[in-house]
Amino acid sequence: MTPRWRAGAGVAAAVVVAAGIALALGLFRQAGPPATPTPPLSAVPESMLELSPADVARVRPQELVRTMEITGSLKAVNSSMLKARVAAELQSLTVREGDTVRAGQVLGQLDATEFALRLKQAQEQAAQARAQLEIAERALENNRALVSQGFISQNALDTSVSNAAAARAALLAAGAAADLARKAQDDTVLRAPIDGQVSQRLAQPGERLGVDARIVEIIDLSRLEIEAALPPQDLGALRIGALASLRVEGVAPIVTARVTRINPAAQAATRAVMVYLAVDPQPGLRQGLFAQGQIELERRTALALPVSAVRIDQARPYAIAMEDGRAVPHALELGLRGQGAAEREALVEVRSGLAEGATVLRGGVGTVRAGTRLRLATATGTAVDAAARGADAASPPAAPASSAR
Repeated sequence: MTPRWRAGAGVAAAVVVAAGIALALGLFRQAGPPATPTPPLSAVPESMLELSPADVARVRPQELVRTMEITGSLKAVNSSMLKARVAAELQSLTVREGDTVRAGQVLGQLDATEFALRLKQAQEQAAQARAQLEIAERALENNRALVSQGFISQNALDTSVSNAAAARAALLAAGAAADLARKAQDDTVLRAPIDGQVSQRLAQPGERLGVDARIVEIIDLSRLEIEAALPPQDLGALRIGALASLRVEGVAPIVTARVTRINPAAQAATRAVMVYLAVDPQPGLRQGLFAQGQIELERRTALALPVSAVRIDQARPYAIAMEDGRAVPHALELGLRGQGAAEREALVEVRSGLAEGATVLRGGVGTVRAGTRLRLATATGTAVDAAARGADAASPPAAPASSAR
């Protein structure tokens, strides 16, 4: 073999080896690193939902209070509008808004000149009628004596009797006219009809007022009530004496009231029925302030849970209980709805479906599938598996589970 052939064969062999190495590297890159074997399904860690104490509630006997929402305005039980009883000019008015007045107190004066003259005229007419009566009575006495002596006839005596009776009636009429004139003069003096405070001053001195013209409004704040319109379907459970808790605009403390009257007739326009609640006196209450609150209709102790724990996304209401560290739904039969007397939380009576002491999830937790593992955090913030609460404390700790939050 010649040297040239040997050299060519060596080059060819080197090319074949290099091509094989390149092909092997390309196949390795395409295949990538070796895949990790998939563990069996039983080896995958199960997810767990971690809960805080605020996420759960217990089913327990509680005092429930059923209430009815009401709104209305404060109104004084006793109020009065001082009006002009006669037509005259207003000469003086000594009170303004906010002034306290007493019943019978003089508040102002109307011009009494015209009424004084009318009274004087009526008194003079009464004096004239009295004089006419005296003349008629003297004539009657004289005629009676003349009849007994036969100087005049019986007809003349009867005429004297009639004249005396007419004079007596004229005197009575004149006296009544004088009394009317006196009353009209007295009506020019403006007096407070009730105790209270002036809320409105509707006239000014110098104005000419007609009969029944409004001058001053007086309100007695010692007795206030609330007028509330209720639909007729809510009146069946309402009773006289029912207690109400109200919030009044501008007044910080809760205002208490009691139902005192229920109107026997409905309003023609709205068919609502007016209910009246007597309000306990309290500083800051004024007529016309808006109030809203609840009337207590019923109060009793029953097995209950918060309304927020009741779920209604299925045909029947249900609650999700935490049993042995798992989420277990329970269909419920519910009863009275109301507020807790102690915590003022919305509660609902549980008639069947859950036993006393059951732990349920509140609605704020969200949707939880049946069978989901649950873990409740302690008050110190340490998460405790509800299924492992009774486990041996000496057992080694489990690997931390993933949180669904």
